[in-house]
Amino acid sequence: MYIFMIRAGILSDTHLSQPNKEFIERVEQCFSDCDVIIHAGDLVDISILEIFQDKTVYAVHGNCCTRSTLAARPSQQTFQLGNFTIGVTHGNGLGHDIESALWDLFPEADCMIYGHTHQAVCHRHAGKMIINPGAFQMVSRYGVPCSYAILEAGEQLRGSLHELPLE
Repeated sequence: MYIFMIRAGILSDTHLSQPNKEFIERVEQCFSDCDVIIHAGDLVDISILEIFQDKTVYAVHGNCCTRSTLAARPSQQTFQLGNFTIGVTHGNGLGHDIESALWDLFPEADCMIYGHTHQAVCHRHAGKMIINPGAFQMVSRYGVPCSYAILEAGEQLRGSLHELPLE
């Protein structure tokens, strides 16, 4: 039996007030083959999501978003990706150990996604996938490479991290 594969691009911490040429080029390069986009917050302005008009978008706000973005996007969201339940939040306000706090936010989720730390992670714990795509901004203030994640939902749920190529 063939199971349809859904491919989701995950990004966070774009920290842009509007899409610029470099951001648009990076998005096309990284997510052109994705059906779904998941933005884990700190997009800053809701206009960042306009470049994903041809995709299904799930996005939450972060602590660096404008008031209009805070009003337009939730702080956390749960949705279905194929047969899997996905929970996403930015992570600010969850304390020092964000991953531990995710268990209370998304007890039924198969995959928990967060941002905020700019530290990319993709691992499984107690049967759940945990993903932080890292910072998609062009210059990471923490000196770590800019990155994103891909989540594939088919028979199984698979995640992978990717660094943005350096110019």
